[in-house]
Amino acid sequence: MRPPGYGEDQPRLDDDRLPVVLVVLDGLGDRPVPELGGLTPSEAARTPVLDALAARGSSGWHLPFGWGRAPSSELAHWAMFGYDDVPFPGRAVLEALGAGLDVAPDTAVTHAALRTSTVAPDGRVWITGRTAGRDADDAAALLDALGPVVAAHGARLERLGGRGEALLVLSSRGSGAVTDSDPFFEDRHPWLRVLACEEAASSTAETLTALLLEARSVLVEHPVNADRRARDRPPLDVLTTKWSGARGDVPRFVDHVGVRGAAVTSTRLYRGLGALLDLRTRHLPPYLDPRADLGTELADRLTAAQELLDEGAAFVHVHTKATDDAGHTKQPRAKLEVLEAADPGLGALHELAHRAVVAVTGDHATPSTGGVLHTGDPTPLVVAGPTVRRDAVEAFGEGPAAAGWYGSLQARELLPLLLGHANRASFLGHRPTARPTAALPDAPEAMVLPAGAWGRRGARRSG
Repeated sequence: MRPPGYGEDQPRLDDDRLPVVLVVLDGLGDRPVPELGGLTPSEAARTPVLDALAARGSSGWHLPFGWGRAPSSELAHWAMFGYDDVPFPGRAVLEALGAGLDVAPDTAVTHAALRTSTVAPDGRVWITGRTAGRDADDAAALLDALGPVVAAHGARLERLGGRGEALLVLSSRGSGAVTDSDPFFEDRHPWLRVLACEEAASSTAETLTALLLEARSVLVEHPVNADRRARDRPPLDVLTTKWSGARGDVPRFVDHVGVRGAAVTSTRLYRGLGALLDLRTRHLPPYLDPRADLGTELADRLTAAQELLDEGAAFVHVHTKATDDAGHTKQPRAKLEVLEAADPGLGALHELAHRAVVAVTGDHATPSTGGVLHTGDPTPLVVAGPTVRRDAVEAFGEGPAAAGWYGSLQARELLPLLLGHANRASFLGHRPTARPTAALPDAPEAMVLPAGAWGRRGARRSG
């Protein structure tokens, strides 16, 4: 121990702050599956690395927004990163930033996509599919054809990718608080009318509704779609919108949380989240075959995470979407196999846990059975590190984690938990920064004496 300072009784505190590495297996949570003996894929999978991590640390359930509430990945991550008290700008903003597009502040934007459809006798339009990989040229021609329609409504389209996706920028509108025209649940809802979610967005909703109806007329009659019908391919005759919003005043991660953050990203969404929050990022696109390559991919992601720690990051987010993709196939064994492929790639967490707080969880549940996308079911959480007490849990999965010391945590509670284990908890009642931060800030603004106002030993110079 270092001796106390002058007039103090307590020894000077050692700086034993630790970094945090959060590994998110997207869509990890699931429901009991009859063909897996009533277990979830996480419970049924053979995962010795994750089991050993659970045995050396503490476990619990991550319920991002409580029981029964089915979150999207972007909203779960927004809260997991400590931003639950900051207005969410809309996923369209994140997708655009992730694609390298500039997004002006206070301008309504939405994600637009070409879709296939059929018209019911009552005039409602039902979405039947999306742009396929081989449709890139057709989609490009159709988006070009929509240019005059979009411009007539004071908007523009900026391409996001090769599958008929674009950012629709409504330059004359400030609020993007409008509903989706994309039904998501295509067998339950038709193409939807755009409605305002707040009074300020009324003109945005009216503009989008008129624009989309005119776009539909152009797409139906376009020669590209006539040719597609002649070739027995479904026409791309509807433009849908979703994830609308506007880029507002969002604080940087280092200012809002108090420490430097970083991310090893896997998709456009998380690269955009990193750009918005000013995280240092390493972008590693998903490897080709998740069942064969996921272990190597995750090992490479953890290597990148350690490099980011060496560069000074105090918090690193590592993400893979492979578990979520497997859940959406509605093949439970596919998800089980992905988890078994992922497990050896997480082996580096054990060594890392000697000098960092490491955590593995999911951002939501993506059941591998049933007619649902995401659900509010629990996802397992395990945390290990030098300061983490060991509980009685010895295996990874929803069932074992239920007995863990953490109980049930919501997304907004996760970052404070990890920062607390990292000896970085914000000391409530202490105000080192104007903005309350989740962590004891690494670099609060210092008081600097005027030039020439200090002597060799720190005494003020005279004269």
